[in-house]
Amino acid sequence: MPRAKKEAGEESGIAAADGGAAVPWDVDGPRISFGALDPDDLPRPVTSFVFKRSENEDELPIHKHRKGQLVVTAEGSIMCRTLDGLRIVPSNGAVWVPGGVPHRIEISDTGRSYCVFIDPGIAPLPDGCATFSISPMLREMIFHLAKLPPLYPLEGPTSRLAQVLLDELAQMKAEPLHFPVASHPKIQQIAAELLDTPDDHRTIREWAATVAMSERSLARLIIKHTGMTFGRWRQQLHIVIAVQRLSSGATVQAVSQELGYDSPSAFTTMFRRYMGKPPRRYLQDRAEGALN
Repeated sequence: MPRAKKEAGEESGIAAADGGAAVPWDVDGPRISFGALDPDDLPRPVTSFVFKRSENEDELPIHKHRKGQLVVTAEGSIMCRTLDGLRIVPSNGAVWVPGGVPHRIEISDTGRSYCVFIDPGIAPLPDGCATFSISPMLREMIFHLAKLPPLYPLEGPTSRLAQVLLDELAQMKAEPLHFPVASHPKIQQIAAELLDTPDDHRTIREWAATVAMSERSLARLIIKHTGMTFGRWRQQLHIVIAVQRLSSGATVQAVSQELGYDSPSAFTTMFRRYMGKPPRRYLQDRAEGALN
């Protein structure tokens, strides 16, 4: 991971752009191995590196850099935390963080990831953060580039490989593995509590009482800032958590219990409704690179 360029307010959270409450989760999470790499110091348009989690090194705080960053999972899963929410990166997936966007990457206990740092403006990549599924060929290209010297000649095979990699990145398929969290303090409060206790099934009326709003006002607020109803928003968090847990080896039964479903079949029905496939089939297709 890159050397951190710490943001103001790091120790207590990042202040929202509109002066609202700080994002409540930007300094929490597992400790992972980072090293002393600063991608902005590398005078190459595309570079790739492999990183593993380590309990013995400092965690990377919320940070940003000029170059964009594509994080690809090789083992385990990755959670990307930004000011607008959480993005989960299961096996055979990737998260894109454009240059200049404050973020934090968290790797699961047995995780191994590859980071591709890309100069801004050299490829038609999204302007905002996004999660993707990637082809086996693209994944192997990223892995191979990480084995080569980062200061490769600007003319030659490695440079050509980097260009083909950029062409392939432009064809990545987006995935709905984002839990949106706005800068509004009441939405942040609810999101933080749901993250701590994902099996909390309070109704929107009960949440409205908790944050001292009317039910109708809270419903409008959530739709305005997340684009989802409250029920859909909470289920989106369940999808994000479920993919992370399942990718790390948890059973469907364990995940359904953690999320507060009455039975594994009820959880599976919810998962299939929004992801198009039952959990195990979804993970199997990802592992085989066959996700559509």
